[in-house]
Amino acid sequence: MSEATMGAESTPQNVSFDNGGEMKQKLRDPSQPLSVRDLFEAGVHFGHQTKRCNPKMRQYIYGARSGIHIVDLDQTVQLFKRAYDFITETVSRGGTVLFVGTKRQAQDIVQEEARRAGMYFVTNRWLGGTLTNFRTIKGGLDRLRTIERMKEDGTYEQYTKKETVQLEKERTRLEKYIGGLKGMGAIPQAVFVVDPAQEAIGISEARKLHIPIVAITDTNCDPDLVDYVIPGNDDAIRSVRLVTSAIADACIYGAARRREFQQGRERDGGGGGGRGNDATVIYSGRGGRQSEGEN
Repeated sequence: MSEATMGAESTPQNVSFDNGGEMKQKLRDPSQPLSVRDLFEAGVHFGHQTKRCNPKMRQYIYGARSGIHIVDLDQTVQLFKRAYDFITETVSRGGTVLFVGTKRQAQDIVQEEARRAGMYFVTNRWLGGTLTNFRTIKGGLDRLRTIERMKEDGTYEQYTKKETVQLEKERTRLEKYIGGLKGMGAIPQAVFVVDPAQEAIGISEARKLHIPIVAITDTNCDPDLVDYVIPGNDDAIRSVRLVTSAIADACIYGAARRREFQQGRERDGGGGGGRGNDATVIYSGRGGRQSEGEN
């Protein structure tokens, strides 16, 4: 098989090319962001070995083959649509989403899709207190911005070589662990996680602060810790990319809805001057029940 043929076969259906030959990604249809066929072709249906199964995940398992559990993709499609709608609604109301994926095969994907969606991400080791002690993390972000400004405006030149090297080491360390949080002024209104079993500390902090959790949940995970379960393979690169990119699409679609709403209010003269629904950030209690703050 030629490279051209392989490339054509591996190109996702939601990807197109512009006149310059650069790849552009189309947003998915909000009414059906993912189909059973999409999930099947990406290998989302492959779970872990049957001996590693969490009993609480049995309701999402279709069966087993060669000692490997097979996830029920019909349920995955329905549950993903529920998660997609929640993310869209959250972002359309001004909320932010934190993408979390520290396992090696997910790092680049999570970072790429979070940036495409204009959201925040954690792809290296989760620092304890990232959410529960956000004031300290915010101090680190302020320090990172200060060092970056010093580098850009030429302040570095006023320091000795040794001091400059120390500042650059500090900047690199801060960028590695909290660089994905730059611009995040408060805790997010939702957290998207790849493999909740891997991100136990982050899951614990989000639950403590009652932040809704959306997660790709493999057969070895505990679904009770997740508000919006997406049953599926959290190890395969194609599976992680498919689901993560669809969540990023939900963020982009939600942001577009928010802009349209704001533009409509401006055309209508501010909608009577009252505080509209766009000023309210949506939260979700355990079990996915949604509630809005009242004026």
